[in-house]
Amino acid sequence: MTYFENITDFFSKLPSLSFEVTDFIDICLVAFVIYQGIKIIRETRAMQLVKGLIFLAVIYIVVSELNMQASEYIMRTVFQNIFIVLIVLFQQEIRQVIEKVGKSKFSKLGAILRGTHTGDEIVNDAVIEICKAVQRMSDKKTGSLIVMEKEMLLGDVSKNGTPVDAKVTHELIGNIFFPNSPLHDGAAIVRNGRLLCAGCVLPLTRNEEISSDLGTRHRAALGMSERSDAMVVVTSEETGIISVAFKGELIRNLTEAQLREKLMNYLIDNSTDESEGSNMFKKIFKGWKKN
Repeated sequence: MTYFENITDFFSKLPSLSFEVTDFIDICLVAFVIYQGIKIIRETRAMQLVKGLIFLAVIYIVVSELNMQASEYIMRTVFQNIFIVLIVLFQQEIRQVIEKVGKSKFSKLGAILRGTHTGDEIVNDAVIEICKAVQRMSDKKTGSLIVMEKEMLLGDVSKNGTPVDAKVTHELIGNIFFPNSPLHDGAAIVRNGRLLCAGCVLPLTRNEEISSDLGTRHRAALGMSERSDAMVVVTSEETGIISVAFKGELIRNLTEAQLREKLMNYLIDNSTDESEGSNMFKKIFKGWKKN
């Protein structure tokens, strides 16, 4: 039986199918998973891989309908192992999804019960000090790389740096990135408003489409933002331009005020992030009520 015959047979059986509440919940759950998957891979290299897989699926259907046995055998072999192929191709995105589940409200609740929850005021003061330091380094064209950790802990990255564990001040940040100082070439990691470590080596981005004008600091910032939910602040040593890397994107030519606003909104105001997951269900139920 061909694909088109299967589709025709499916639609011929639709009138006899029953639709229950559990079916509606099932559809919503599948739609939510697909929506989250698209949101994760959107505007990344993974989206190009998805388009490639869709193209291969179309070719597979065509060669099957035309009874091209050799081509069909090759395509069938590929799609029989599609789950292994997907795991290999999307290992980074799958890891991000699992980490996102792990850093849910349950982890926040555990932190509160342990008494380790850091107040917004400490983070607020740290952001102000960092922005002040970054502006001064920008004026003097001093290169810097500061990772603002959020919920995804970067223990594997901090291990290769020098522990600091100190209150964030603009003087301390300036001393760390002072030219020819022992730690100026690496990245500083800030966790919960405290300077965790400095001199860390970050993974470089795999994006081959970024401008050749960007140096190692910017490539490391993009690489870190691709692998975590951190917001990475960069100061260019050549131009003094202040940039921010977030979710694999680089925003350049920021002022001190713009940098402070972005860091505050992301690190302190979580209302937008917490409501993103439920927006789709709200739209679904809203449309369902209208109908």
